[in-house]
Formats: sequence, structure tokens, C-alpha cells
Amino acid sequence: MNILELIGRESELFEEDITTHEEELSQKVSNSSFLVLGAAGSIGQAVTKEIFKRDPKKLHIVDISENNMVELVRDIRSSLGYIRGDFKTFALDIGSIEYDAFIKADGAYDYVLNLSALKHVRSEKDPFTLMRMIEVNIKNTDKTIAQSIENRAKKYFCVSTDKAANPVNMMGASKRIMEMFLMRKSLEMPISTARFANVAFSDGSLLYGFNQRITKRQPISAPSDIKRYFVTPKESGELCLMSCLLGENRDIFFPKLSEKLNLITFSNIAVRYLKNLGYEAHLCQSEEEARELVKTLPEQGKWPCYFTGSTTTGEKDFEEFFTDDETLDMERFKSLGIIKNEALFDNNKLTHFEDEIANMKHKKEWTKEEIVELFFEMIPNFGHKEMGQYLDNKM
Repeated sequence: MNILELIGRESELFEEDITTHEEELSQKVSNSSFLVLGAAGSIGQAVTKEIFKRDPKKLHIVDISENNMVELVRDIRSSLGYIRGDFKTFALDIGSIEYDAFIKADGAYDYVLNLSALKHVRSEKDPFTLMRMIEVNIKNTDKTIAQSIENRAKKYFCVSTDKAANPVNMMGASKRIMEMFLMRKSLEMPISTARFANVAFSDGSLLYGFNQRITKRQPISAPSDIKRYFVTPKESGELCLMSCLLGENRDIFFPKLSEKLNLITFSNIAVRYLKNLGYEAHLCQSEEEARELVKTLPEQGKWPCYFTGSTTTGEKDFEEFFTDDETLDMERFKSLGIIKNEALFDNNKLTHFEDEIANMKHKKEWTKEEIVELFFEMIPNFGHKEMGQYLDNKM
């Protein structure tokens, strides 16, 4: 299956920039040691492969998902083979004591790349998952930067999101707050990050769900009014690597919005996806109709689809990688823009946020409303609106 065709593109985004800077990238990788956190997720796997194929001195990868990490190793061995350097995997929770002991035992890395995240808009539906989002996206990031500083790493990289620009959902807001914490830590070590589009067919994504629905012989459902930019898994790895190795302190990399980066609806991708598999999309008027027709339509070369407008909390109907008040460098790279940041942050706000979250966790009691209110204190123009519906309530 050609992912580029499905997302409406003919060529890779960063091919020219990678070619131009390949010698520098390869030299830095081959002379350096790396720690990749969240390495078994879709972006983490892509980043790990980009590092691995350039023969690093040391590459240690960490992820909480033991099964996904086993598959990553099998994939690497079957496609790229082996490196001369030290390549090891560790099935650890970044927030755990075991991880802290692991860092204390070694900790000697030139570059630390954190790809771990709770990335789903649906994760804000209840106060408990929402608190875990704060733990993973903000607290663990701040903790692993502090450990990198203590162990004198050269650079720390982590992934932000396009949804951090003028956020309307809690996930995007958590990443925007994470960026505030990054600014504080950037006074102690170089940090860079990236905001980028949806990664096509990444684990847990709607497009990944298309594969699952076909495998399980189930109807396909998608919003008809939500448009998104997509990058391929390989492009996500290239973007992260370039930001990590070529970015300056506090830089945020993002893909330029050009004719190459095509804006496309999820429903349009679903139709293309089915056509690629030899099926015609059959539009249904309800979930019930779609579930019933999937029993008979596939034999006729058709697949039932239920496309509707979006009414769920936190769903942004457009994408943006930067805001009007951010300073941009659009000249350094052909297909990449850079947000240039000063170390601007309100330390009192950050301390207040830490204290409030710590108090909630100490009591083992909090509400979503309390967390939303705290987020509004951190981001006064936060565009969050409670719609009363969540993605878990849909097919």
C-alpha cells in the first residue's frame, strides 16, 4: 500500500533537506550515543530506525510496551541488520523507580529523545486519564530533562504537536504547557522540539483503525468535515532527527505548508484506502445500517462506511503549526520551518501548576473541571469547549 498516494501526495516532504544535510547527520550519529524514550510507538520506531541506520556508537531504547518493542527489534533485524555500536532495549515505565535506577546505573548519553506521549483527544474524557496525560506529557518530560542535565547530555529533544498552537483540547494544551516547562529547562541545557501533522497509519490513529476494521470485517467510520495534514512514519522520524541534531536551543521545527503537504479529510482517505484494496465505499445513513451491511456487501466489492460531521469535545476543525506572535525562520530549510523562541516563561505560574497537581494527587481526588480551570490559568486564551460528546461514544 502506497501511503503517499492515500494522503494525496506524490513525493516525500524532506527528501531534499535530508540529502543536503546527510553528511552532517551521519557524522553526528556515528560519533554519538542515544537514548530514545517511547521508542516503540509509531514516531519512536521511525526515529529509532533513522538513528540505527546511521550506525550510532550506542542506542538504547525504552518503552512501556514490551510487545511493540519486540516487534521493533524484529523489524530492525529483518530490514537493517546490525550495528557495530551498543544496541539495547528496556521495557520500562519512564515514570517508575525502575527507570530512575536504570538512568542512575548508566545515564551517559549524548542525545536524549523523548517520543512518549498520551496523544489522543479522547483521553480527556475522564479526570483520571486526564491526570495521566499530565503525568506523561508534562511531568515525565520535565523529569527526564532534569536527569539529562544531571548526566550532562549534549541535547534533549521531545515531540510537541500542531495542536499546541492555539489549543482547543486538553491534549494540545498539555503539550503547550510542556513547552513552557521546556523554556525553563532550556536555561540549563539545549532543547529542541517539533510540531507536526498527523502521522499516517500511526498506532491508535483513525487511519490505523481502517486496517483493523478491514481485518475484523467491520464498517469504516470517519468524520467528513475534519481536514488534516499527514506525514508518513519515515518523515516523522526524519523531522525529529533533524530537529534534534540540527536545531538550536529552543527551536521548534514544523513542516512548511506548501503544495506538497496536502490537506485532506479523513473520509476522503477512507474512500482512497478502500479503492486501493479493491472496494467501493458504500455510504450508510447510520451505524446500525453499516454494521448490518458489512455482513453482505464485501462480497459485492463494496464496503459500508458511515461518514458524519464532528460534534466531539476537543476536535479542532483546522490545523496550524504556529501562532501569529511566534517568530519564524522559513529560510534555513527547503521543507521545514522553525519557530525561534526566547527563554520566556512565568516561573510563578509553572510552580503554581506543579503545586496544584501535586496537591490533587496527594489527596487522590480531583475533577476534570478543576484541571480545566488550572489549564485556563496557564493558557488564558485556551479555546477549550465542552461539547458533551467524546470519541468513545462513536463507532
